[in-house]
Amino acid sequence: MTQSISNDNTLRWLEGLPPGYFAVAMASGILSIAFDMIGQNVLAESLFAAALLAWVVMLGLSAWRLWRFPQAVKIDLLNIRRVFAFFTLVVSTNVVGILLHQHSYPQLALVCWAFAFVVWSLLLYLSFSVLTFLTHPHTVNVVHGDWLTSIIATQSLVLLGVMVAPDLGIYTDYMLVEVHLLWLLGLVLYGIFVTLFCYRIFFQRFQPEDTSPLLWVIMGAAAAGVNAGTVLLQTSTTLSFLQALHPFIDGVAMLLWSWATWWIPMLVIFGVWKHGVKRYPLRYEPAMWSMVFPLGMYAVASFRLGLAAEFPPLQWISLLIVWMGFAVWCLVLLGLVLFMFFSHKESSQ
Repeated sequence: MTQSISNDNTLRWLEGLPPGYFAVAMASGILSIAFDMIGQNVLAESLFAAALLAWVVMLGLSAWRLWRFPQAVKIDLLNIRRVFAFFTLVVSTNVVGILLHQHSYPQLALVCWAFAFVVWSLLLYLSFSVLTFLTHPHTVNVVHGDWLTSIIATQSLVLLGVMVAPDLGIYTDYMLVEVHLLWLLGLVLYGIFVTLFCYRIFFQRFQPEDTSPLLWVIMGAAAAGVNAGTVLLQTSTTLSFLQALHPFIDGVAMLLWSWATWWIPMLVIFGVWKHGVKRYPLRYEPAMWSMVFPLGMYAVASFRLGLAAEFPPLQWISLLIVWMGFAVWCLVLLGLVLFMFFSHKESSQ
């Protein structure tokens, strides 16, 4: 009996494991893709290994948590502020799938897309059911940064879907129709959520504790839409109605990029206000990984948009942002290591 209680206390970290920790794989993977674009092969390969390791570890820990603490997982899934964090599983799986495809593993990439699509479908309807039916204050005060992870998850299905489409043979056009529909759905969801966010931020009482690294997902979701849009522009299809969408996609991609760009200084201002003006201490928190991924996604989106528009300055911006994103990745990783070290030290005393 005493041993059972001791084991439970030892595994409290597992019971409280944030589902959003898949963002470690997301951040590492998107930076790997960005460094590969600019020709930094050593960093690209190193971050690919880091992304793959983080993804596998989180899959194992999540399965262990589900088996050992099913009630804790259920509570998270029915919590309006936590259920959307599970979409990081979808995004990380698609990012790993993209990297596997780039490393000549198309079958594994297709498996990743299929798994991510099933999880995305289940989570999408579960999260909106929780948002609609479970008891919570039906006000914009429940708006949370993780909500926009569902949009990034939707657009990540587009990014990997375009890559695996040629491997489907006679079903290639089916996949291309699917990813165009997913991109459009992502735009609709983004329009809904970002309207709520802007109303919450600019027209409601805003406290320093409301300023979280998760706010960077506002920019990241827009950048994901740009990235997916530019990939769609580069696909060749015989379906005329998809070809007719290209001017629309082109214009929306530029709009989303300008919107994402506008948010970057604003998000920096939020951070300065919280930690510089209001004197809130800067401490490591898992949500910080959700700040790294948007920077990497913005860098990739800027590079691809620069290619599509044949406008080199966008690629120069990409070069600057990818190194900024890598610097933040290193700092957040250091924070994670120190957090784990001191947490282990305290638990052993």
